[in-house]
Amino acid sequence: MKIPRLRTILLAPLVLFAVFYLGIAVLLLFKSEPIAALAGTPADYSNVAIFGASGTAGDGILKAAMRNPDIETIHVVTRRATPRIEEGVATGKVQMHLHMDYLDYASVREKLVDTDAVYWAIGTSAVGVDEETYGRIHVDFPLRFVQEWLATSATDDISFHYISSSDISEDSNMMWAREKLRAEKALFKAAQGTKLRVIAYRPDYIGPTDEEAHVGQRLLYWFFAPVGAAVRATQIGEAMFEVTARGAEFENGEGLGTWSIRRHSDAFKQRRSAD
Repeated sequence: MKIPRLRTILLAPLVLFAVFYLGIAVLLLFKSEPIAALAGTPADYSNVAIFGASGTAGDGILKAAMRNPDIETIHVVTRRATPRIEEGVATGKVQMHLHMDYLDYASVREKLVDTDAVYWAIGTSAVGVDEETYGRIHVDFPLRFVQEWLATSATDDISFHYISSSDISEDSNMMWAREKLRAEKALFKAAQGTKLRVIAYRPDYIGPTDEEAHVGQRLLYWFFAPVGAAVRATQIGEAMFEVTARGAEFENGEGLGTWSIRRHSDAFKQRRSAD
């Protein structure tokens, strides 16, 4: 029997992977169906707040919000300023609120009473972080805010948009997967039976904005995007705006994965281009 050459042995897995990769990319390309056009008048979300605008996802949400004509006022609650935040403040569209304690919102409570929607992008990597600290950041911080916001909000219909993650599970061996699911459940429960709707966004890889991305991040995005496993940070923002505009079409407790985020981002851009 002829023994396969070493080159053949090494190349075979690569060829199989390439075929599999291209197959998924083509399947998703043909499977992509546009979101049905928004029926009726879009819900008002002229006054919004962004938490975590100094991070990867938050920076993209802020960039998208600054160029969205539907939004008149953006409250940015942050521990530090960034060039984009400062740019927004200079235009008059962004109001920056420096805030340090995310278990106490007394200093910003009155400033957000008329806010229509909150886009929450505060988070940290699980690398080198213990479970208690990770849970405080990803569960306790947003839950405490939602509880206080509900108690003080003067707006009839409000929505909270939480960036979670894909592959979350109570049985996961990964601490972050269990904690992100715990956060979703706690937030959904807090909003149950109230005027608040909590929507979860469960992306895979998040590509930073062009201004913030380095070469490695760009390569990762372009590797994962064709197979539906990556979304740009600005697309998350656009999807959030589309979901907000659709109002009661989304109920409390619903979630959007990467592909759904991209489709709602496309729907937002198509709707805006038609105006």
